[in-house]
Amino acid sequence: MEWYLKVVKNYVNFQGRARRKEYWMFTLFSALISLVLSIVELIAGLPSILTGLYSLALLLPGLGVFIRRMHDTGRTGWWILIGLVPVVGAIVLLVFACQDSQPNENKYGANPKAQF
Repeated sequence: MEWYLKVVKNYVNFQGRARRKEYWMFTLFSALISLVLSIVELIAGLPSILTGLYSLALLLPGLGVFIRRMHDTGRTGWWILIGLVPVVGAIVLLVFACQDSQPNENKYGANPKAQF
């Protein structure tokens, strides 16, 4: 939960680097919260308002952590646009997000793994 809150607090920061753990823990907690909200909406017979508002609220933090994740692998944040290519784009972004950090400082900042 600490990683999730770190991303939410740092929601408009598109500079720097985010390690794999930060990105994937944020993704995991976001998916779990969305699942719980969807179940609550289903049980209560509500339209998808809660899930939609939650997704909208996490749009900027999600973009920020993904761009910082790309920076950690030595890529520019503009690589997110490859996701517009059906199927192949999503696979490429998944592979990039799973790659390890560049071991040393790169043009986006110091290695975040070295800080822990």
